[in-house]
Amino acid sequence: MRTDHGLPVVRLGLIGAGRIGTMHAGNIARHVPGAELAAVADTRPEAAQKLAARYDTAPVTVDELLKDPELDGVVITSLAIAHSELITRAAEAGKAVWCEKPASLTLPELDRAIAATDRADVPFQVGFNRRFAKDFAAARRTIADGGIGTPRLMRSITRDPGRPGGLRYADRIPQWTIFRETLIHDFDTLLWLNPGARPVEVYTRADALVAPEYKENGLLDTAVVMITFDNGAIATAEANFSSYYGYDVRGEVFGSEGMVVAGQLASSALEHYNASGVHQQTLRSDEEMFHDAYVQELTDFVDVVRTNGVPPVTGQDARNALQVALAAMASYEEHRPVRI
Repeated sequence: MRTDHGLPVVRLGLIGAGRIGTMHAGNIARHVPGAELAAVADTRPEAAQKLAARYDTAPVTVDELLKDPELDGVVITSLAIAHSELITRAAEAGKAVWCEKPASLTLPELDRAIAATDRADVPFQVGFNRRFAKDFAAARRTIADGGIGTPRLMRSITRDPGRPGGLRYADRIPQWTIFRETLIHDFDTLLWLNPGARPVEVYTRADALVAPEYKENGLLDTAVVMITFDNGAIATAEANFSSYYGYDVRGEVFGSEGMVVAGQLASSALEHYNASGVHQQTLRSDEEMFHDAYVQELTDFVDVVRTNGVPPVTGQDARNALQVALAAMASYEEHRPVRI
């Protein structure tokens, strides 16, 4: 077996050549020690060919990728609606599985996927990247070590920069995107930052404030979700698709003995002072803010594959976050708190 940085090479196939898949492909090829981007597949052959050519690797079909006996693992970055089926197929092919969030759009589908990875005895890791950001990870360690006492008030924020071009094509955006694909990060973060506690109730308020003309199509672009935990903590998760000042992701946990705050807006510590005020350059994308975290989560996955270890983010973690997302959707539809 070939080695890289003194480590056995883990050969990965990537399914999904869109924006997020393109980013992950670059990280696998250039930044993850001991990893090789061995194949790229997409339902659009031209997309697979274009991305594969960039890294001098093989464009293949999904069937060809899954049947390749030389592949150690599969990285799934396709549309969310296909995730659970691809997880199941990859597991049945004996491949270790890494999948972008959400791992599924429904609990029954996710349960089947988790069961498939259990039967095949293959690692299954889910892409909740905030867990791998240094400031969020330090916040978690501080909380777990008792550094803030008992969590009482919690907050997680996701505000996407500017009005995304995709809102012009609302008929292509699933109705519940803000809960299952955006706030899913915040739900996982809040569960993770309140170790040992369980969410018991969810209440949602949401609207189409960025693009109200699309509300009749079911597209919500602004939401606040309140989560009550069994240890008494009260958390809010909020999202909006139009932060004109930049990409805004933050977390805060206030406890009985202190507080931790994670997340940043500025791309550097530079502050520019002039007659019009004080200015900073803000981050404009998740790829800027979470580059190191994206690399680290795949580095950890490669280590898990190499050692047959336990993934740092499991299928059960994905299920827990999805359960909150589905409760938030039900709360919005039914105009009431929903028990979990």
